[in-house]
Amino acid sequence: MAEPVLPTPKPLAAAPTLFDKLLRKSNRGYFVAATLAVVCAVALVLWLAIFNRPKPPVLITETAVMGDVEKTVLATGTLVPFLQIDVGSRASGAVTSLKVDVGDTVKQGELIAEIDSATQTNNLNTATAALTDVRSQKVADQASLDLAQQTSDRATSLFNADAGAKADTEAALKALKNARAVMKSVNAQIDQATISVQTAKVNLGYTRIAAPFTGTVLVVATKQGQTVNAAQSAPTIVTLGQLSKMTIDAQIAEADVINVRPNMDVYFTILGDPDHRYLGRLRRIEPAPSSYVSAAAATLALATTSSAAAVYYNGLFDVDNVDGRLKTTMTANVSIITNQAKHVLTIPASALGDAATDGSYSVKVVGSDNKTQIRRVTIGLNDGSRAQVLSGVAAGEQVVVGDTSSLLASGGAGAAQTKSPTPRMPRNVGGL
Repeated sequence: MAEPVLPTPKPLAAAPTLFDKLLRKSNRGYFVAATLAVVCAVALVLWLAIFNRPKPPVLITETAVMGDVEKTVLATGTLVPFLQIDVGSRASGAVTSLKVDVGDTVKQGELIAEIDSATQTNNLNTATAALTDVRSQKVADQASLDLAQQTSDRATSLFNADAGAKADTEAALKALKNARAVMKSVNAQIDQATISVQTAKVNLGYTRIAAPFTGTVLVVATKQGQTVNAAQSAPTIVTLGQLSKMTIDAQIAEADVINVRPNMDVYFTILGDPDHRYLGRLRRIEPAPSSYVSAAAATLALATTSSAAAVYYNGLFDVDNVDGRLKTTMTANVSIITNQAKHVLTIPASALGDAATDGSYSVKVVGSDNKTQIRRVTIGLNDGSRAQVLSGVAAGEQVVVGDTSSLLASGGAGAAQTKSPTPRMPRNVGGL
């Protein structure tokens, strides 16, 4: 009997090791991480495509409003007192007394300084003594003249009565003429001595420096105790100016001077107070630049300087300074009004588009439906900032001056808003 065939037993599987377990767990972690990454990527794409679409640019608009438009010529000026004088000395000597200091207000005729007057006093005394001497001499000469007159009259009477000689008469007449000539000479000497006394008094007066007008001391050029010499030129003691009225010396470029003329309205501001506008009226335009001295000097300057050098002409106008806020040599930012339009409809000059052959401009206007439309607008005066509207836009309408894309491109930030411009104009101070 055959033996039964038994099945071959399968080998037993080896038990999983710790490394195998960790490997299976790591594969599952990678799968989960990859799945999460894919989900996040899809979510990011959806968010960028749906929720982060670029917003359309916001229009920047301004309102057409009533205002003033003025065309001006700009210049830089310097403030100086309307009346300014260097008070000098015509006498030489040491300054024995100085009565004023910088900033003091002096009245006309008030004493400013005194110079040592010993020499001038001595000269006056000498001249006075000489006048006294010649007047005394006149008394003696007058007596001689009287005697000569009497002698001549007596000799003439005797000669007419045939009681005197003709020679005596002629000699007496000659003596009378000599006495008269001596009197004329002594009278001339008296006049000369009198003039010498008056001159000495004037020279003595030069030692007392008085204010020629009421004003403020701007500069004290000579100190007390300092010696001045007036032999060659009059030395300056102080500089005196009237600050109640100031003159502005505006430097007008040669390209602009042809557009200005006297009596034009003008205003200026100062660096320390740009919100105040001081008004005036152009008084004079000097016909030649300040650097021009004579024809010869001008020819020399043309030969030695570059032809590209800027040329400026002086335009002068005045303004009251009762409160004393304006100081000497301040810098003035001057605007000379060459043309102006008051209380007219205006829009920003930046809203103007291309110009047509008829002179009109294209302007984008926002309608009541918040949609823009292009209109042809007729413009009057344009000062570069605001433009006068003659037709095409009504007051209160919004005109487009740009959008947020141009704002960001130029470095701006934030959303643009519609605004109604209120031009910031400095307050007017002073008068015409």
